[in-house]
Order: sequence, then structure tokens, then C-alpha cells
Amino acid sequence: MTSSPPPTHADRAHSFNAAAAQYAANRPSYPPALFDALEELTGRPLAGARVADVGAGTGISTALLHERGADVLAVEPGDGMAAHFRLTRPGIPIVRGDGNALPLADSCADLLTYAQSWHWTDPDRAVPEALRVLRPGGALALWWNRDAADIEWIARQNDRIRRLFGIDPYAEKGAAAARAVKAQPTERLRFTRREVRWSRRVPLDIHLANLGSHSRLLVCPEGHRDAFLAEERDHLLEVFPDGFVEETYDVLLLVATTP
Repeated sequence: MTSSPPPTHADRAHSFNAAAAQYAANRPSYPPALFDALEELTGRPLAGARVADVGAGTGISTALLHERGADVLAVEPGDGMAAHFRLTRPGIPIVRGDGNALPLADSCADLLTYAQSWHWTDPDRAVPEALRVLRPGGALALWWNRDAADIEWIARQNDRIRRLFGIDPYAEKGAAAARAVKAQPTERLRFTRREVRWSRRVPLDIHLANLGSHSRLLVCPEGHRDAFLAEERDHLLEVFPDGFVEETYDVLLLVATTP
């Protein structure tokens, strides 16, 4: 009996489409301080800015940009994610596409944003595309919610994930940020880095469903995933006996402004 090949990067990227509702209901949002920092680093308010939110998924970041007054367009490659976006965000336009070949005109955007999505692109293609689409003085902004590695229970959970799935979620997002900074075919992009800490208190079931919506779990065999989540429930009840989990995040923000 032969074992199945390990999931590829593409398998993980496409895994969200079957779990769009779970993703939308349980993933963390972003704090207002992130968007304050975005305005500071770009040197302009979001209100009235023409923004393309690339890899928009179910629209968590897109909706927040819209609430800040941005004229925002979502760009999303996945069938399931785009369908959920259209169902739940009917007032925000969405087009199909990805960062490697943006379905947008030259010099049409003041700001391109990638929330939790830059690591699904090929930076050697996505950076030139960003430069093509951005107006002079426009900005490229990338950000990720990363678990706060200095919180003891979070560090232990990440250790368990690393041992069971062979993936370090904290390091993986950090590596994506490093690739973004290095993938500069011209001198026209220089990234500034900012971190914003925030937290949310959620029921244990929400936390576990959030974990289960990550690609590393979505692509693993169902029995393996269910066993891991059941063990996590036991571990977390020792730390949070009242059944509410205090999730702490450091949002890593990278912003580069064009001349």
C-alpha cells in the first residue's frame, strides 16, 4: 500500500475554498491600530484612497478598509472564498485573480494590500505586478497576524504543531516577510516594518475552529486533524479552565512606498 504524496504549496493554497464559512466565522480580525500604522507609514489617509485588497479571502481585511473610507476592490483567486465574499459583502466589488497576474490596469491604485496572503504569491512575479498597478507615490502593504511567541501557552501550542505537522507557523510567516523584502527587482521598493500587538478573548470552540481553518490542518487526513484538535482541547482547558481563550497576536506589517 502506497502512502499519499505530501500536500503541495498549491494544495494548501486551494484548501480554504472548502472551508470558507469556517474561515470567516473563526479567524481573528485586525485592530484599529494596524490601520493607524498603515496610514502613518503610507503618509495618507485611507479615506478616499483607491485600494486593491489582494487575496481578499472572505473579506475580513477588505471590510475594515471599506469601513475606514477606502474605495476598495477585492481580488481573490479561489472559488469558495469568492463565493462567500459575494454572499456576505454585497456592497464591495470583487474580481477574480491573484497577485502574480493582477487583473488591474496600470497605475490604477493608491494602495495594494495583502492580508495573510503574500506568502501564496511568487514574489518575483508579484513585486513587478505591484509596481505596474500602483500609481506614483502609491504603496504596497503586507501584513500577517502572528501568534505572540513570548506567551508560554502559545509557544507550547506552536511546538506541538511543529512536531505533529512539521511546520512552524511563526517561522513560516516570518520567512514570507523576508522573501518580500528580498524580492525587489528594482530599487523602487523599500519596506518599513512595524509590529502591532493585540488580543481577543474567545470561547474555546472558536479557538479550535480557528486552528482548524489553517491550511496545515485543512490538508491533513480528517482523523489526524480531529485527534489533534481533541488533544488541544484538553491542553487548553488546563490553561483556561473557564473555557475562554486569550489569543494574543503580533501583527507584522510591511509597507513600501513607490517614488
